[in-house]
Amino acid sequence: MTTAADYGWLKERYEFLMEAYCMTLVQGLAPEELLRRLGAEPRGRIVGVDGLSEPSYAGREPSRLFVGCAVVGNWSLMAEFNGYLGVTNAVMLPVSRGRTVVSHFLNVNAVDHFCWYENGELRLDFEPLFAHERYGSRPDELLAEMRESGFDLTEREEYDDEYYEALTGASFALAHRITGIRLTPELFASAEFTCGTVPMPRA
Repeated sequence: MTTAADYGWLKERYEFLMEAYCMTLVQGLAPEELLRRLGAEPRGRIVGVDGLSEPSYAGREPSRLFVGCAVVGNWSLMAEFNGYLGVTNAVMLPVSRGRTVVSHFLNVNAVDHFCWYENGELRLDFEPLFAHERYGSRPDELLAEMRESGFDLTEREEYDDEYYEALTGASFALAHRITGIRLTPELFASAEFTCGTVPMPRA
């Protein structure tokens, strides 16, 4: 299984994405079905994660979020530049009924989030920088996996820059441990995304 150190390529190759992203893995739903459940309007297909950037920003529609969904085994990977659908409970709890959904998010203000949904239930919810504070119906079920992925579960007043920079990799590693799906540079470059725009969730 991977650790935070295995995802150094993200900062090297996808620096812009890593400034504000949301990555979601949804079990047992094809991209087209996932987009349908999200109420998406179709926006064609794009190969590679990089190609999602321009329509996410330059082509952004008022009150809608651009998402791309690709097949990864028996899962769909939903990628968002500067989005947050994957960590929005009102959206993902219904999607997770009968399946596993794992999502993690970071925005330009350094707000981050990790969510593990299972069968309509939020099992784990935490901010990676404050992994000692966990919520959900099973907040302590994955303590070993969290530590092995690279999270510090002790409460501290401050963290060094090296730890902060490793948090994104730790989120990818923990998602791998829960889902069994490892995201790689090759996958990011070659995945074919079915795209759509989804109404922004109401506050």
